[in-house]
Amino acid sequence: MPNDRVTTAYLAAEGFESQLREELGRAGVAVRAEHGRLLLSDAPAHEAAWAANIWRECVELPVASIGTAAKALRDIQRNWAMYAPVHHRRAALIQDKLPHVSAKPVVFPAAAPAAPLGSWTLVASDRMLAAASCSSPFPNGEIELVEDKVGPPSRAYLKLWEALVRLRNWPQPGERCLDLGACPGGWTWVLAKLGAAVVAVDKAPLDPNVAAMPGVEWRGESAFGLDPATVGPIDWLFSDVICYPARLFKLVERWRASGLVKNFVCTIKFQGETDHETAAAFARLTGARVLHLHYNKHELTFMLNFSEGR
Repeated sequence: MPNDRVTTAYLAAEGFESQLREELGRAGVAVRAEHGRLLLSDAPAHEAAWAANIWRECVELPVASIGTAAKALRDIQRNWAMYAPVHHRRAALIQDKLPHVSAKPVVFPAAAPAAPLGSWTLVASDRMLAAASCSSPFPNGEIELVEDKVGPPSRAYLKLWEALVRLRNWPQPGERCLDLGACPGGWTWVLAKLGAAVVAVDKAPLDPNVAAMPGVEWRGESAFGLDPATVGPIDWLFSDVICYPARLFKLVERWRASGLVKNFVCTIKFQGETDHETAAAFARLTGARVLHLHYNKHELTFMLNFSEGR
């Protein structure tokens, strides 16, 4: 019989285990054990930006054999993703007996999968932890995108693609976008390819190929000195600008107060220590999501979406 203790498991983004421990500690979430990158707590699930995936209401199940373990998971639901920091061979044999979950690279633009995807792991050779409900629709919170190795001037475009896939929404043809800190133009390239009109703001010029794309207007100004009134209404504000998180928060608050922006997607970049306090301030904004993307480095992505999903 399954253990009746309610457990939440937080799978840290790879390389950012310490940030997740700090974030959970600041939120008063006690971690009782760690299993690889998986941090276990007896408390109900709490939002955690540094978690690549959050396993909700986990259950512990006995593993008498490969077959009975797979059946126990199938009896709960269809789709499962394996996390196996230990007992990998035994775990792989169990996963092989479960329905195949497609892990094909995503071709942008596309919405994230909506089908439930559970997660499980062997915590011992005869015991597993499983959660039918998880925060990420991707196995272990990891998305693979089909890259464009020709068009964009930098790899920063992958972060924006992932953010929009997870948001399940993106700029439509004719919508007006503001790209702050645009140089060399990776994000502007994404937006122009979608058919949006883009005001790209940076003191440094865009890559010439991006600057020549239809609908792109470059303004050689500082993102922080830009007066919202000189831009007017915009459907989307994007920012991948390099600055301290507190400064970005003030910029976002100024644009929110202007009433001119419908949607925000901004990278919160950390220089040195992680500024958990400002990250939490972003997360407290009504309707906000703050998360660590698979393609993020020491940074988080802030999203505030008011448009209707399409």
